[in-house]
Amino acid sequence: MKKFFTIASLAVLLLASCNRERTSGETTGEGSVSILCGVTTEAEVTRAELTTQVECTVPAVEDFDLLIEGVSLSYKAEYANIAEFNESYLYKGKYKATVTAGDITEEGYNCPTFVGSETFDVYARQHTNVQITATIANAMVKVEVTDNFKTYFPGGYKLTLTTAAGKEFDVTSQSDLIFIAPTSFTVGGTATKQANQSGSAAPTVQLPEFKKENIQPRTIYTVKFDVSSVGQATLEITLNEELVESKVIDEELNEFA
Repeated sequence: MKKFFTIASLAVLLLASCNRERTSGETTGEGSVSILCGVTTEAEVTRAELTTQVECTVPAVEDFDLLIEGVSLSYKAEYANIAEFNESYLYKGKYKATVTAGDITEEGYNCPTFVGSETFDVYARQHTNVQITATIANAMVKVEVTDNFKTYFPGGYKLTLTTAAGKEFDVTSQSDLIFIAPTSFTVGGTATKQANQSGSAAPTVQLPEFKKENIQPRTIYTVKFDVSSVGQATLEITLNEELVESKVIDEELNEFA
């Protein structure tokens, strides 16, 4: 990755390589900096009430890109990895370091993106260690159906998750989390009821499409389809165990058949 530097006229042009040796007498106005990166797979499950560890591929420290930006001065530098920067000298002032591993636009199973950032101060003729913890930048979605749902639709069903980028995933029998960009997603599909005694084909109904907007990074969204047989047969859609939609199947869903 190319490096780009922009610095105010009063600042000193900084060395980006970690191999250059200096004595303290040569670093007037500058201090050395090292970036220390940790990774966590902890994610929020329901409205920040519970957390869980996500099973996914965790990047090594050398897989992280690094961006250094000035906060109190005009400065920007990009590095292909953290090791390329470490032990570099920066002019005294406040900076922000951001580490990134992965591509948030690559949505799918086991394709997490990790991002972390931290602001720090550089002091003349002093060394600064900057500790950054990278967290999952994706939202994660799991679609489930209950046994009641399967029983009510013995002819089978098909569910599809569509991301804001237009990518579609068959989630009819999903077992692993799907990592997506934290924008929005929709879930919809069809289901086939039991054939009636007249011998005609079993009716297939169009399930109502559920859409969730403003989804957040590092958060798991579990969408569940259920059928309640209390009174009239009712399709219920829950998000993280909270009811978000309820429709009587015979009266409302058949119109979409």
